Amino acid sequence: MKEELGAWNNGKGIDLESWISCSGNFSLAVGYASIFCPEFVEFEGYIFEGEDFCEEAISSLRGFESQEGSTPKSVEWVMNHLHIADLHYSGCEDLTADKILILGEKLKAIYEARLAHLFPDKPCIVDFYKPEDEQDLEDYQLSFWQKKHEPENS
Repeated sequence: MKEELGAWNNGKGIDLESWISCSGNFSLAVGYASIFCPEFVEFEGYIFEGEDFCEEAISSLRGFESQEGSTPKSVEWVMNHLHIADLHYSGCEDLTADKILILGEKLKAIYEARLAHLFPDKPCIVDFYKPEDEQDLEDYQLSFWQKKHEPENS
């Protein structure tokens, strides 16, 4: 990202906020708001990302619950996971590990703060999964589950 910003202004560079004002648009800003300030919903003892819990989500939930070996933790993890690369269609030209790491760490901090604020009596664990192969860009994931679903809390 530093290299990209440094190329602006005939090599003099540009700061990130100025770059956003030159390159972004309000439609994207509204879309990103749903990711960077997510809504969460409680359903049957779970906490899920989203504003409501529709029939399709209930169907997915039941499918994950019915899988052999599923636990409340694994159900919350899979229902809440986000592949960072999926923020834009695959094949996005500027997708790099350094950008994914920045986004993943920022999203982790945001989710931790937002979940703690909205559910102070239901602590959650937010995980930013990084694959062993740093260049496996499709496998960086963010997810969360409630601490009460950890095996030692069962």
